[in-house]
Amino acid sequence: MSDKQVELNEHGHELLAWSDDSRHDVDEADHYVLMADAIRDLLIEKGVIKAGDVREQLEFMDSRSEDMGARIVARAWANPDFKERLLANGTEAIKEFDIPMLDAELVVVENTNEFHNMVVCTLCSCYPRTILGMPPDWYKSKTYRSRSVNEPRAVLKEFGTDLADDVAVRVHDSNADMRYLVLPLRPEGTDGWSEPELAKLVSRDSMIGVSPATEPATEPET
Repeated sequence: MSDKQVELNEHGHELLAWSDDSRHDVDEADHYVLMADAIRDLLIEKGVIKAGDVREQLEFMDSRSEDMGARIVARAWANPDFKERLLANGTEAIKEFDIPMLDAELVVVENTNEFHNMVVCTLCSCYPRTILGMPPDWYKSKTYRSRSVNEPRAVLKEFGTDLADDVAVRVHDSNADMRYLVLPLRPEGTDGWSEPELAKLVSRDSMIGVSPATEPATEPET
């Protein structure tokens, strides 16, 4: 694949994009942005919604970030009872954080020494925005959406995650009704750490499943 463009994203990972796909994605995105703007303006004009409602929703969307997901993971690491509830019913468990999942259900999948989970949306870009914020560009790319299903280990290697042969990879396909959150393995050497300290080890990519949680320094950050 000689036409591969080697670029790095904001986390230092190689972008999973090729010239033909990336251009198509941009054109397609511009088309839907124009459609969305036209529909919004029409709804405001007809009095179905108010401009202030749109602004408030945008402010709410902008306030969401991966920090909330990191807090959830940290509590699951530190609190076995919460972890059990989270794995049994993620939607119900995160109500402790006053997080609504709206019309989608949250399914939490746990990484272990035997299984590694990663998340993709093969149809579009379904993503747990209420707990992870906006999805990264590479998650929405056609390259990631296709290759994660067909060659997940190769994709993981491009993110620096080289799994042992005896670790099985499970790929979960998000959709309009269901969102996935990966519960990464808790790093060793973190016994006795508080939830805020643990949360600093949890990255967005580890909750998508393309990278492990960050290994701790000798002492937790303060």
